[in-house]
Amino acid sequence: MTADRAERPAPHTPVPPGTPASVTPPAPVAAPGGPADLTACELLAGYARGDLSPVDAVRAVLDRAEQIQPQVNAFVRIDAEAALTAAAESAERWRRGEPRGLLDGVPATVKDLLLQRGVPALRGSLTTGDGVVSAEDSPSVQRLREHGAVLIGRTTTPEFGWKGVTDSPRHGVTRNPYDPSRTSGGSSGGSAAAVALGAGPLSLGTDGGGSIRIPAAFCGVFGLKPTYGRVPLYPPSPFGTLSHVGPMTRDAADAALMLDVISGADWRDWSHLGPADAVRARLGDGVRGLRIGYSPSFGGQVPVDPAVAAAVRGAVCAFAALGAYVEEADPDFADPAEPFHTLWSAGAARLVQPLGPAQRKRLDPGLRELAAAGAGVSAVEYLAAVDARAELGRRMGRFHTAYDLLVTPALPVTAFAAGAQAPLAFRHRRWAAWTPFTYPFNMTQQPAASVPCGVDGDGLPIGVQLVGARHADALVLRAAHALYASGTAVLPRPAPPAPGPAPA
Repeated sequence: MTADRAERPAPHTPVPPGTPASVTPPAPVAAPGGPADLTACELLAGYARGDLSPVDAVRAVLDRAEQIQPQVNAFVRIDAEAALTAAAESAERWRRGEPRGLLDGVPATVKDLLLQRGVPALRGSLTTGDGVVSAEDSPSVQRLREHGAVLIGRTTTPEFGWKGVTDSPRHGVTRNPYDPSRTSGGSSGGSAAAVALGAGPLSLGTDGGGSIRIPAAFCGVFGLKPTYGRVPLYPPSPFGTLSHVGPMTRDAADAALMLDVISGADWRDWSHLGPADAVRARLGDGVRGLRIGYSPSFGGQVPVDPAVAAAVRGAVCAFAALGAYVEEADPDFADPAEPFHTLWSAGAARLVQPLGPAQRKRLDPGLRELAAAGAGVSAVEYLAAVDARAELGRRMGRFHTAYDLLVTPALPVTAFAAGAQAPLAFRHRRWAAWTPFTYPFNMTQQPAASVPCGVDGDGLPIGVQLVGARHADALVLRAAHALYASGTAVLPRPAPPAPGPAPA
């Protein structure tokens, strides 16, 4: 990343249209195998025509969830009885021609950090109790219910969502849908794996430093971290205003639909932005005339795997071919790793503060170490990190006076070994070391999405990140939708794993 450049980002050589010869287009997607493989929009169209029932769809998704769980470990719990009851109620509403809201009968899952009325939030921790049942829904969960979505289960997370892979003392390792020997990423790894494998087309994820976009990139699905405050969050995260709630789906159209459902004011979140315009209205407007700044490696600061670099460049060339004006341009900021670590570690310290010595011994050792570091952060150091964050936001605001979108790799690597905490090329103990493209935009609170754009030589998905100015969520979704419509974002579907134990 470059530091202290001129007021406007300096343009570089325009990126020509066309796909580089080194990029191999992904193989065609196999025809859907049944209701579990349909998107939310396809399910709703089937319900409206009367040739598909919510009961059949939910039963197919439940069967898929049970099928994938032994090898992939995407779920904390699967609520089959409650889901089938809700599906039957939805089917009756559709029969009467009175569907509820925008998602009636669509199966959805919820990351096990958010509250869901009637079930416990275990959060991947041995310090949470099985018997502590939530009395209310988090706002986003409540909105899904109000619009008729059928909640089929809760998805895995690392302990309290603290890191970029999904393994926890309570629920073990969540694996990649394309290769169970690899990680799903995190912290919304269960959600990404479930969506990829047909265990519900919609999932609610959370993102404090990349936790929606990291697993979306590794698992070949779409993930959006919205503008902070667009989707209300309750209970408040110990990681403060770094944490966002957003959709994880199989394409941008489903994400736009889901975002319209979960956006808007809720009195429990004092930082919400209030009413929000629908993002679906101009989803198909394309990218012609948009100004896109393409940063392949944040000014050479980030080593990027060649397969990742080639696939991301292919997505950039697709934008150019669709009529966008694209040029290389690096954001004008120095690496914000230190201020981010200060804020993140302080959040971890606050998280574990209520726990006694016996409970702390049961924590993930990495979380315990992070919290210990955060406990040593002074108020002055914390406020200095807040100041650095504000300056980062100003610099990105200036960037967006010249460019509508910033395009980067979502991650510099593809999925690494399941159970590992970092790829071999990044041996730094902090998970943010191998996620340099994601966490800066939690600090700036901008909308940022991971969109599939190809696979590497092992068939593992690669994601491109699209970043918009604050409040430009609709523009990010519009650009992502253009990549899906062009075929750039269409990947081979992972086959549900055969029965048997997970890889050792």
